[in-house]
Amino acid sequence: MMLLVLALAAGQATPVQRAEPVVYRLTAGTRLDVTTGKAGLLGFAGHSHLIRARTFSGRVIHVPDDPGRSSVEITVQAAGLEVLTPPDTQEIRKVTADMRSKVLDVERHPEITFVSTRVSGTPDGLHIVGALSIVGRTVEVPMDVRLTVRSDTLFATAQFSVKQTAFGIRPYRGGPAGTVRVADRVRFDIAVVAVRE
Repeated sequence: MMLLVLALAAGQATPVQRAEPVVYRLTAGTRLDVTTGKAGLLGFAGHSHLIRARTFSGRVIHVPDDPGRSSVEITVQAAGLEVLTPPDTQEIRKVTADMRSKVLDVERHPEITFVSTRVSGTPDGLHIVGALSIVGRTVEVPMDVRLTVRSDTLFATAQFSVKQTAFGIRPYRGGPAGTVRVADRVRFDIAVVAVRE
């Protein structure tokens, strides 16, 4: 009889409630930057470049109690990338034009995308592995994300680096006979400000 009572009680137990996903949209306060280094025989004579995404969209789905169900999607319009440093000059305008046409071929590949494939929790936020797609090629990249959620706003920062050649991109060359070059490895710095839908 006792076993029957226990079985009935177990069948009536309240199911464990799963946390509801919260959707956040990226705002204009988000900063997506790429920093290049210098290489080549006359690399000392060249410049490091800060490149900023001006047009982008994206969303974060955050599940506070179950990070593995969280996700991130970001889309950058490649034609909106702008070289910010050194200060605006005719040379930098040429570098920007060459980056869009010769390096990224924005006519054929108008978007750069990042889509998370695995998410796990860390003491400071999240560890995210995602598919980064540039010029039609996709490379999986890992990153640690510092996360802060306040009221209806989510803040996240992350940094990672990739090699341009992993996407089939030949790093930019300039100067006499291509002796001033952009280094193969570039660094991405992300500072997300997203608001709850």
